Amino acid sequence: MRLPHQPAPDPVQPGQESVWDYPRPPLVEPTARHIRILHRGILLADTRAAWRTLETSHPPTYYIPQTDIAMAQLVPNAGGSICEWKGLARYWDVVIGDERLVGAGWSYAAPSPAFAPIRDHIAFYAAPFESVTIDGEQVKPQPGGFYGGWVTSREAGPFKGNPGSLFW
Repeated sequence: MRLPHQPAPDPVQPGQESVWDYPRPPLVEPTARHIRILHRGILLADTRAAWRTLETSHPPTYYIPQTDIAMAQLVPNAGGSICEWKGLARYWDVVIGDERLVGAGWSYAAPSPAFAPIRDHIAFYAAPFESVTIDGEQVKPQPGGFYGGWVTSREAGPFKGNPGSLFW
């Protein structure tokens, strides 16, 4: 049931899924999609063993196992936050050469039981990096800069984070 302040979902094209069909509360599921993050000539992440979280109105957020991340490029950040679904998050800075991408990633050392599979996996914002791809397609960051979802041609919106979406 759509609330009065929620937009009508965009039409779903063949090969797409609507973010309005994602559940609330959210869920986590494995994905074998090929995820790569490149920045300044460094392959930061390369995996086919990620988990994605799905939540109504949000594009998926991808959690990558640390074994598939160039962890030598990451430095723990003192920042943290709390997700009502997943628990306490810690943040990571990405350091490549003289560039430091502050808070570019986050993880959950002790997520809630429903999100146990993402324990010690790291999610990244797409915006700071030169190239973030899923199955070879360049992703777009979730609108608004706050949320960490990745938008590809496979998701139909509109997406939380757009202007006017605060109360979706």
